[in-house]
Amino acid sequence: MPLFIDPAYFLCILPGVMLALWAQARISSAYAEGSRVQASSRLTGAQAAHEVMRSAGVQGVRIEPVAGQLTDHYDPSHKVLRLSEGVYGGTSLAALGVAAHEAGHAIQDAQHDRGLVVRNLIVPMAGIGSSVFWLFILAGVVLGMFHLIVAGIVLFSLNVLFQLVNLPVEFDASRRARQALLALRLVDPREDETVGRVLNAAGWTYVAATLTSVLSLLYYLLRFGVIGGGSRD
Repeated sequence: MPLFIDPAYFLCILPGVMLALWAQARISSAYAEGSRVQASSRLTGAQAAHEVMRSAGVQGVRIEPVAGQLTDHYDPSHKVLRLSEGVYGGTSLAALGVAAHEAGHAIQDAQHDRGLVVRNLIVPMAGIGSSVFWLFILAGVVLGMFHLIVAGIVLFSLNVLFQLVNLPVEFDASRRARQALLALRLVDPREDETVGRVLNAAGWTYVAATLTSVLSLLYYLLRFGVIGGGSRD
């Protein structure tokens, strides 16, 4: 049966897909809840990110607004922390939590956190691998060349490796964010509970992405007999 319409594939990744749907619903709900509650400090997300980085001795990182919702990210190559417009100028607990999380990545970068360093090294290779792996697998199936299939699986495994490395990096950034917000008194303990729900919900989206990638890799390995002695057609 052709690879891309194999029902076994969808059955294999179903747990990851279901978790992703649940995680997306949870982050939407938690972010909406956190967006309705204004932080007692009345700082904007951009100001909170600045304070979090300043307290950790991080310098030379620009903070810029970026279009979209939940498009927030830290760019280590340009030392820029980009916050979505609602987070950049927002004063809600959700805005402070997301901004502090991204500031946590800037702190990781400044401190040469091992996990972030490895993640940044993998990113280019994982991007290429996730884009072209299926070409190798398809060519291997059509031409009956098993080594091309293996090459495609190896390329896909780079994406899996990225997800596995990225997971603890993201959770560490959230941990740093909550600790810094409390230590700087930008949120109080009760507000931290709401911030925690937002960041924990976001964390589950990374867990779902990792699980889906691992299950996909397992499918390819079994489907083409790399492990388990399955079919090599």
